Amino acid sequence: MVDSLSDVPPTDLQTFAVLLRRLTSELSNVTHAFAHAQGLHPTDVQALIVILDGPAAGTSPTERQPVTPGMLREHLGLTSGAVSACLGRLEASGHIRRVREAADKRVVHLYYEPKARELARAFFAPLAQATDTARSQFTDEELQTVVRFLAAMNTQLTLLRQRPGQADTQN
Repeated sequence: MVDSLSDVPPTDLQTFAVLLRRLTSELSNVTHAFAHAQGLHPTDVQALIVILDGPAAGTSPTERQPVTPGMLREHLGLTSGAVSACLGRLEASGHIRRVREAADKRVVHLYYEPKARELARAFFAPLAQATDTARSQFTDEELQTVVRFLAAMNTQLTLLRQRPGQADTQN
């Protein structure tokens, strides 16, 4: 919790930009360390995140639908060939498995392997602890505001990524 108003940083756009850049940079460092430790490319880790956090299914925020290679291509802005290479690396390293849908064999679903999920959970445990430490400094009401802000930022970033010619640097 912030002890006094003098401890509250300004809320102007520049302050947000600086803090979001720092957060993004630090998270990128952790992602790159995981990729290096697993012998993966950072894009492979981004693919794992998409597979882990697939589209919502039902009313539970933790319930997820399986991701398809096409969804992955669209989300990451990669070519079909790049997605195939990425999935090949992830499958060969034991991180994912591809499963053909029973009703339509043309549809392939991607699943994060439980053993790989545990490995990632162990690697990212210090990040989870750091997140919990940071969260403990705020009230539930403040955290609800933070969650709303992060959700709104994710929505805006998704819209930006989907805009033709915008944030399309991975092709």
